[in-house]
Amino acid sequence: MTTLTAPATTKINSTKKALVEKLSILERIIPSRNSNPLLTALKVEARAYNSTLVLAGTSLEIDMEASLSAEVQRDASFIVPMHLFAQIIKNLSGDLLTLTLEGTEVVIAAGGSDFRIQTGDLNAYPPLHFAERSDERVSAAQFRQALTSVRYAASNEAFQAVFRGLKFEQSAGRGRMVASDGYRVIIQEFSAGQDERNVLIPARSADEVIRALSKEDQIGLTYGDALLTITGKDIRMNVKLLDGDFPDYERVIPKAVTTTVTGSTVVFREAVNRVAVLSDKNANNRIELLIRDQRVTLTAEGDYGRAVDTFETSSKTGEDVAIAFNAAFLAESLAHIDGDFTMDISGSTLPGILRNAARTHMAVIVPLRV
Repeated sequence: MTTLTAPATTKINSTKKALVEKLSILERIIPSRNSNPLLTALKVEARAYNSTLVLAGTSLEIDMEASLSAEVQRDASFIVPMHLFAQIIKNLSGDLLTLTLEGTEVVIAAGGSDFRIQTGDLNAYPPLHFAERSDERVSAAQFRQALTSVRYAASNEAFQAVFRGLKFEQSAGRGRMVASDGYRVIIQEFSAGQDERNVLIPARSADEVIRALSKEDQIGLTYGDALLTITGKDIRMNVKLLDGDFPDYERVIPKAVTTTVTGSTVVFREAVNRVAVLSDKNANNRIELLIRDQRVTLTAEGDYGRAVDTFETSSKTGEDVAIAFNAAFLAESLAHIDGDFTMDISGSTLPGILRNAARTHMAVIVPLRV
């Protein structure tokens, strides 16, 4: 007589809070719908040897792996529908939960709840490979800030793909993140590795990198063939890079400055926001600046009237000047400058340059015709 042996079960104990935190990151990466259902799946790997639960998925633009501590009975791997699994976990009533792998089913239990969902074909799931070693390590906070500080200026237009990316340059210990939509160039500098690098990170991928690195201290960067691998304590990501040559943005930065103004960023930003209410939306949100002596007068005029506001500067050197900008561009740039600002102007027809006091952030904005 042949004795049939029941397939071994695997139990995984974790907390709802820890699991939801990682799922919230991954569910933004993994699509809810795709012509290939496997790409909507979450891969779960339970590792008994180091008491770790590893969650992974891909959008084909980004591969991500997130780890959390868990009590694991024995090693096991399975795939489940990502968004269904996340919805179940988020709606559990208790904080302590148990995942039990029984053949082709996963049982999810917490409090008085009990769910059973079918697993997918693990062998058909596309393999995800992450670099084991980092080429260099940088501050996660600085890298995240650099992405955040320039992301808003990346173009959403489809006519030139490189403008939908963030240029990451690195040389001799300094990194520079750059974005442009053709009307402005935003630059953020930070400490980075020694080797020379020049890559284009898709802006949409940068959004997910920013969210994923929110609790990381240090990250490793590994450069592959059209791929950037970002490694944190609990997160690993492969970001597919854009192909193409970013325009020579240095050419649009004026070299001969005729007027320099310094003042409070908060005061400037609030004045812009007040006046912008009446700026003409059909004329590029036009706002005019008259810089005379140590005072800046802002004027906007639209269909419903005219607004004027003034503020005193901390200092002003050079010529008096009148120049006009898109109010939205000006406000967005000022929102990313802390403390005092410096504004360099080279006349009414050349781009104006806004900097922070530390001179690590630069916004180069093309003026409107006066």
